[in-house]
Amino acid sequence: MKLRDIYKKALTAGTENDPRGRDFVLKELEQRKKSFDNLRPGEKEYFDNESLENPYSDSRILFGSGDEEIESVLAGIDIDTAEVLLADNLRSKGRKIDLLLSHHPSGRAYADLYGVMHMQSDILNLFGVPINVAEGLMDGRIKEVERRIMPANHARPVDAAKLLGIPFLCLHTPADNMVATYLQQLFDNKKPSFVCDIVDMLLEIPEYKAAAMQGTGPKIVLGSKKRKAGKIFVDMTGGTEGAKAIFQSLTNSGVNTIVGMHISEEHRKEAEKSHLNIVVAGHISSDNLGLNLLLDETLKDNAFEILECSGFRRFSRLQKQVE
Repeated sequence: MKLRDIYKKALTAGTENDPRGRDFVLKELEQRKKSFDNLRPGEKEYFDNESLENPYSDSRILFGSGDEEIESVLAGIDIDTAEVLLADNLRSKGRKIDLLLSHHPSGRAYADLYGVMHMQSDILNLFGVPINVAEGLMDGRIKEVERRIMPANHARPVDAAKLLGIPFLCLHTPADNMVATYLQQLFDNKKPSFVCDIVDMLLEIPEYKAAAMQGTGPKIVLGSKKRKAGKIFVDMTGGTEGAKAIFQSLTNSGVNTIVGMHISEEHRKEAEKSHLNIVVAGHISSDNLGLNLLLDETLKDNAFEILECSGFRRFSRLQKQVE
């Protein structure tokens, strides 16, 4: 299977599982094309042409032509220079590694991470927050994240991969979409009565069970076990943590419990003012679930060797589908 095909399949799966819906994403791509067509020639030179087909600026082929045949993948939640050197070392010992696959973005994908945060406004709108309120609150947070990322040395791991000739791919929002939709559908269908029921349901999922065995399992960080779960909002996609001023609007729209990957102390204190319940499912465990679901869709009907590193643990659901 060629690298380009893996990339395209991952984008398709991410789009199909986007909480906003596939049609919404396709319309957004159409709007981007119109904006591009209206640019002056000098502006088009700096435009990211990849964004005309890829709706997620934090996911891309970081190094590679796309024509490489991929049979073996070194997959990690983060692929930094250390993991690139690990891959080279493994290759020197005879291990076949055709691709570095990272969940978290590097290079141009990291520099453009803030670009996917606009989708949070649309997701909040689906949960009853007026779109003008959602966009107004998110605008400041998006600019804050953009400023925070600007000074970073984005290219280090990508440069290392180029020097060593190892293709490099990162898949961030497509994987986050997978876990967000998977868990939202789970809670919508099973309708847990109490906050403790949410934790119990998460612990039935292999990725969260494995995390709990390592002391990093799901935790109630706001509320208590016997508080009613009510309307649940799974907040796990859109680049990074959103605006901390959004919690009152979520409460006003009828949300009672938020299930997220992580939450800063500042955000937790703001949520407490709105009497929300918050369950932190776990950052790396949620990333594992999203990446595993994405790999199941992307690698279906293809025999791949996947080597785990950097916090990633492979739990395949493909065998269960066959059985």
